[in-house]
Amino acid sequence: MQRRELLMAVGAGGVLAAQAASAAQAGANVQLSASELAAQMVAGKTSSVKLLDGYIKRIEALDRRGPTLNSVMELNPDAKALAKVLDDERRAGKVRGPLHGLPVLLKDNIATGDRMATTAGSLALDGVSAARDAHVVKRLREAGALIMGKTNLSEWANIRSTRSTSGWSARGGLTRNPYALDRNTSGSSSGSATAIAADLAAFALGSETDGSIVSPASIGGLVGLKPTVGLVSRDGIIPISHTQDTAGPMTRTVADCALLLSGMVGKDTLDEATHKSPGITNYVNGLKRDALKGVRLGVAREYFTGHAGVDALIDKALLDLKRLGAEVVDAVPLPKPSYGEAEFLVLLTEFKADLAKWLKAFAPGAKVQSLADVIAFNEMHRNREMPHFAQELFAQAQGMGGLDGAAYLKALQTCQKGARDDGLDRVLTDLKLDALIAPTGGVAWLSDYVLGDNPGSGFSTPAAVAGYPHLTVPAGFVAGLPVGLSFVGPAWSEAKLLAYGFAFEQATMHRRPPAFAARTALV
Repeated sequence: MQRRELLMAVGAGGVLAAQAASAAQAGANVQLSASELAAQMVAGKTSSVKLLDGYIKRIEALDRRGPTLNSVMELNPDAKALAKVLDDERRAGKVRGPLHGLPVLLKDNIATGDRMATTAGSLALDGVSAARDAHVVKRLREAGALIMGKTNLSEWANIRSTRSTSGWSARGGLTRNPYALDRNTSGSSSGSATAIAADLAAFALGSETDGSIVSPASIGGLVGLKPTVGLVSRDGIIPISHTQDTAGPMTRTVADCALLLSGMVGKDTLDEATHKSPGITNYVNGLKRDALKGVRLGVAREYFTGHAGVDALIDKALLDLKRLGAEVVDAVPLPKPSYGEAEFLVLLTEFKADLAKWLKAFAPGAKVQSLADVIAFNEMHRNREMPHFAQELFAQAQGMGGLDGAAYLKALQTCQKGARDDGLDRVLTDLKLDALIAPTGGVAWLSDYVLGDNPGSGFSTPAAVAGYPHLTVPAGFVAGLPVGLSFVGPAWSEAKLLAYGFAFEQATMHRRPPAFAARTALV
């Protein structure tokens, strides 16, 4: 970079930092953790109305203007009225639960039966309100959470093109990384990650099929949890795959993650996978600073990134884990997935079938009622829907057979055997491990409409394909960009993973808020 360009970048960063500081003043106490805000409401020091007002001011200052993060797609037009109701209930002695009055953002593929649209970022569903709440939204409302708005995402959760730019949707545009605005947010829960990193809500929901919670959480300096498939109902989430899809919390701290998860879980008559869940309703109680003592953690060395700075951070984290009492077993035999093609076939086949079911149940009045309809819509509106990349994955999915096809059933079996029987189950059992650890992925790459994403390696696929839980926790920074440490365990081990992550977080405290730098740091 030339000296003049460097000075311009520094100058732009200073302006953005000043705007961020001004927004912080406008939002006052909203930069506290969700758990701290909950305690303040119990003590009568703040209210849902005050928090909502602070967050809206920050969204105006940082998301709409200033750095123009572009993470919040839509604000709930009924949010202020709902916040007042929740405050009135608290004053009357009716508190629905620990989430009472806390504002939460939802990824815009999670159905809300209100005046907000549910679109997956697509113009094909612009203005279409869902017929009813997704089960997880119903649970959050029952727990007292304030549904504040919807976040931007990689359109259709990044299943449209092989050359997509994560964080972009036709409806929402491109979400920007608050740590360096020239860098990508990863996806597909891009808006949720950026919004929480920038303190635009108490916490947010993302969703994941393979990496869509943990990758943007890692890149956004956040805690992100992809739960076991079935811990949170899949009902109402615009699908890619009923085998792998799940919603999950994206937060600034592990305690906030446990708090939000507690309000999301619950058995659902419309999702049989939830009937196998362990029935834990409070994930906060298990958080302990000494939770790593005596725990056996296996290092999935094959999933290290090859980037010297990133891998050095994770090696330092291994020393911290040992210092905290964990027994670290290095270089466990968990090879890179050999079932990638099978996973791809499963996802495309399930997407075609599952999307039609969602549209029929949640958007019966929409002009599109099938994947074929969406493909035709995109062609008709090519200038707005496909200015940067096309829909070749949609075309492949449309050509897939049904859920009873031999190729699909064989691929499903290959995935289960590779990810579970010969993968996570084998290594966890044979080595008597409590969890596996590795870098969640590399640092954020430059956003590029010409070449698309360049994410490098990541650790999301084994847990995603197996349907097992995966927690990422901040582990430090490389060139000012966050890096996450992953904890992966067997099915239904969320409580343990959160406890391990909490102990690591509290001992290291790596997270720091973004400064909205115009460009990536050079040192």
